[in-house]
Amino acid sequence: MTRLIVVAALILALLAAPLTATVAHPLEGPRTPEIEALEQEVLAFRKELIEAMAAKDVVQLREMYVGSYTHTHGSGKVDGRDARIVSLLAGDPVIENAPVEDLSIRTFNSDTAVVTGKSPILNKAENRMHDFRWIAVYVKAHGKWHLAASQATRLPPRP
Repeated sequence: MTRLIVVAALILALLAAPLTATVAHPLEGPRTPEIEALEQEVLAFRKELIEAMAAKDVVQLREMYVGSYTHTHGSGKVDGRDARIVSLLAGDPVIENAPVEDLSIRTFNSDTAVVTGKSPILNKAENRMHDFRWIAVYVKAHGKWHLAASQATRLPPRP
């Protein structure tokens, strides 16, 4: 029930955000220096996250994910922050450090960003790569970005 409340709150926050000049998306409106700066902040955060994963820095990783973080796998399984960090430390294939195609960053106000992309991810059980389309929600609190939620959807095999 708590996760449902968190997801509902995130959706409401996104819907309440003004969708004016503060929205950055490759298909919408003019790009401003402010939007570009926010996009660079999010990209820098993603890089820091990858570095923390590589260093297996549990303390930094816990700070980078909000306490109520959830990730929904392509299988439908849902992980919280601690389970996700265990996966990161174990070296499991994850969207956080996978190569990315079609990266899109949309910023809302100056404290929320929705990032989408497409990544090949190894399915260890099958020992086979599958493409996933994914979404991640980032929020800024106390001047720092944090990962709030993510979801990955497995795509059909390429023809």
